[in-house]
Amino acid sequence: MKIIEELLKELAYEAEITRKFLKIVPVEKFDWAPHEKSMKMKALATHLAELPSWIGLALNTEGLDFATTPYEPVEIKDHADLLVYLNENVATAKADLEKITEADLDGRWVMRSGETIHADLSKYETIRHSFSQTSHHRAQLGVYLRLLNIPIPGTYGPSADDHSF
Repeated sequence: MKIIEELLKELAYEAEITRKFLKIVPVEKFDWAPHEKSMKMKALATHLAELPSWIGLALNTEGLDFATTPYEPVEIKDHADLLVYLNENVATAKADLEKITEADLDGRWVMRSGETIHADLSKYETIRHSFSQTSHHRAQLGVYLRLLNIPIPGTYGPSADDHSF
């Protein structure tokens, strides 16, 4: 198996599913959250669109320290912004994956807040973690949409809202 080819296929597949979700996020509900401890819908959708950028972060850095590099989301105004941001991040991730070798996936990558280590992974594990985070946050967004009575697109098969089964 060629790992980089498989990662590229997974990136394309996950991006296509994510596009379906981002296209239906109700802009008028950007400031809505289902619970006080939940992210606002805009923050969740923005994070989902940025997750492919973590592939380049994994491949081109040794880690991320939130103590020295605080998180600052990009400004998103509408669906077009979400889709442009996702597409830019997917294109960059694809380009980064296409220029590495499998040996590059063995390097270490650490996410921290100063002395607190959140993750200490191989670069390959970090890429896989970004895909897992994509599935996780897309499922969260699906719950938000369901609570707002917005039909959910299928992901790894049809959803209860798909009338094709």
